[in-house]
Parts: sequence; C-alpha cells; structure tokens
Amino acid sequence: MTTNIAIDGPAGAGKSTIARDVAKALSFVYVDTGAMYRAIALHMLENDIDPEDQLSVCKNCRSVQVEIVYENREQKILLNGRDVSRKIREEAVGNAASTVARYDEVRKRLTSLQRKLAATRDVVMDGRDIGTVVLPDAKIKIFLTASVNTRAERRFLELQEKGGHPDFDKIREDIKQRDYQDTHREQSPLYQAFDACLIDSSDLNISEVVNEILDIYHERCCL
Repeated sequence: MTTNIAIDGPAGAGKSTIARDVAKALSFVYVDTGAMYRAIALHMLENDIDPEDQLSVCKNCRSVQVEIVYENREQKILLNGRDVSRKIREEAVGNAASTVARYDEVRKRLTSLQRKLAATRDVVMDGRDIGTVVLPDAKIKIFLTASVNTRAERRFLELQEKGGHPDFDKIREDIKQRDYQDTHREQSPLYQAFDACLIDSSDLNISEVVNEILDIYHERCCL
C-alpha cells in the first residue's frame, strides 16, 4: 500500500519547493500538479485561445497530452511530447493556469492522472485541492500558507535573481487575484481540509518547513 503526502495552499506559498525537498528526504516521488495545469494553460496561450473562454478551453483540452516523466527522480512535464518544464514557469502562464483550473472538464482530466500516480507509488503531491479532492485519503495532509506580502516578496526576489525587472505591486495584485479565483471557483475551491495540519511559512525558512513536515510524517507513519 502506498503512502501519500498532500500539500495544499495558495499561490506563492512555496509548495513546490517544500514538496520536492520532502519527497527527496523520504525517497518519495514528487508530483507537481500545478505544473500540469500550467501545461494546459500554456497550450491555450500558444494557440491563441483565451483562458477565459471556457467552451474553447474545454474543447481543446480533450486533445492535449500532458505527461509527467522522471529522470533521476526529477520531474519533467511534457506537453504533446515536448519538454515545457521551464516554459510553464512564466508569470503569464501561472495566471492563465489559475483560470483554466476553474473548469470541471480540465480538472477531471488531470485528476485521473494524478490519482493513478498516487496509487502506484509513494508520492508527495502539491496543489490546491489534493487533500480535499484528489487524495482525500492521503496519510498526511498539509495546508501551507504565508501572508500575501511574504509571497509577493519571495516571487519578486526570485524574478530579480533570474535577471528580470519585476514590479512588486503588480506581483502582489496578481497573487491576490489568484487567491480570490482559487478560493471562489465553483469546482474544487481552495480550502484547508479538516484533517490537514496548518503551517504558516511567513516567518520560516525552507528547511524549517521541511523539517516540520518530516516530523509530522514520522509521528504518524513510523510508530
């Protein structure tokens, strides 16, 4: 029987980094579900399909192939056979992903793949509805959050380090808008599962959050 760790939370809370490090520490497979939605969003943007056009998005997502492959336990996202692992990290793609993730047909398509992965291996999976919808029976559930300002500062510094010239106010407003979309969408809105452990990372570094999750894992799974 597999052991699954579900990490949910808002945009910019550090879910992907934390989930990846937890998976590495436990020799689990890391599954970045947000990357899968970003791949769908990227396909729409590259084909001039407005992410707000639900009918067109749902129609076109039926023929899109999104795959997760692993090389040396590192995840890569393939969009119709093409490695888009870097491309999907662009800010515009992230904003579009928050939009297309509201659509039921898109969610059903990707949820099926996510559950199949979790059924065959020990995984750490992060997203917006992992503990509430995708893996409601996950052994460990974490709700990872941080203040809007903290999340905006982290994203601002990340873009600066990559040589960009980000606008802090725009980043902050984008995060607030994505929070609103994620918590108010009709399908699988973001909220903390009743049995999830809340971790606010506003004043914690990456190692501290990872260690807190590992402590929870060892308390529940290694007795």
